Amino acid sequence: MDTLDLMLLLAQAKHSLESELAAALATIGSTPRIQCVLVKAMGGEHTQSQLAEMATIDKTTMVVTMDALEREGLAERRPSTTDRRARVVVVTETGRRLAEEGEAIIAGIVDDVLGTLPKGHRAAFVESLQVLVGEGGRLATPAHTVRPLRRRAVRARS
Repeated sequence: MDTLDLMLLLAQAKHSLESELAAALATIGSTPRIQCVLVKAMGGEHTQSQLAEMATIDKTTMVVTMDALEREGLAERRPSTTDRRARVVVVTETGRRLAEEGEAIIAGIVDDVLGTLPKGHRAAFVESLQVLVGEGGRLATPAHTVRPLRRRAVRARS
């Protein structure tokens, strides 16, 4: 009897869904990361560090992402209204329109993906994932390892 390879199944699902979302969002000049940051930033007054944590993006990637969002006129860093030492991310009207368009694209893809499951399995599947990765869930945070997990470097062929 073969052992269930949960990691392979989840990795394949993530890769396929992420690829489909990236292709669809590219048609409107966006990416899954940009979409995620814009939507989370529209949810309230958050600093760049808070958004990075909410979007599970490392701080360096978040800085690059925010630089791109500002360059494209999609978001701005502004002084906080509650803490004069802090700067918060504010989505511009252009960014809001892009995020709303992206949300419609994502909703269509998610409906299509979940629509391939039998009706009785859809809600159970989503609820189960939410339990696994939600607050306090078994897969909510990565396990600590003695040595950080790293991906093998791919070297360019000469």
